[in-house]
Amino acid sequence: MNGVRSATIAELTEGDPTHTPIRLLVADNHQTFRTGLAALLASRSDIEVVAQAASGRAALQLADELHPDVVLIDLRLPDLTGRMATREILERNPSTRVVVLAAQPDDSDLSDAIDAGARGCFTKDTPIEEMVAAVRAAMRGAPWLSQRAAKAALAWASHPGPQGPADPDRTHQLSDPELDVLRLIAQGLDTAEVAKLLDISPQTAERHISNIVAGLGLPMPVPTAAYAAHEHLD
Repeated sequence: MNGVRSATIAELTEGDPTHTPIRLLVADNHQTFRTGLAALLASRSDIEVVAQAASGRAALQLADELHPDVVLIDLRLPDLTGRMATREILERNPSTRVVVLAAQPDDSDLSDAIDAGARGCFTKDTPIEEMVAAVRAAMRGAPWLSQRAAKAALAWASHPGPQGPADPDRTHQLSDPELDVLRLIAQGLDTAEVAKLLDISPQTAERHISNIVAGLGLPMPVPTAAYAAHEHLD
């Protein structure tokens, strides 16, 4: 393992303003929070907030009309659950990425949204730099692992669903760097923290996570944390 270097999440996850901005749809029924979050995200040169929605149905309609790159959607909208909204958006717009946010979610809510295809999830008190990083990771098709998501995914480890649990014997297929990443995830670190601690880029950390998902046969990226904790890799 490489030595720790001093870096902020902003430095680790800096966007590239020379590329086409990420087209983002923000959906939350709390107007003050939604407009404030949208303004903060839109202040980044690589993010363009194309629309805001106050309900799940409005988010679905806007996603159909505007085809955003990423949809950032509240886990508990009054008319749709996070699972329903995520699944419908992805069924109707397969190229769109979904990231869910929540106030005080329970494990089943987050696990359901993850199972439906969400690429990441975080709570509303998450620092803005981490929210920006999650949006950027989703745009790349990469998972973003927050500590809350890791805890919620423990429900998946106990009840992995129809695809069955991951094969614990497959860990020998992982490289030493991938095992290092998996152990840190088991301790509750998110992608930026893993990258900082191992002195690698967030993109490299995401690539390791994707390889872990494939090597262990996990059905979704985010439950990697649950698997790591479940198999006592910390």
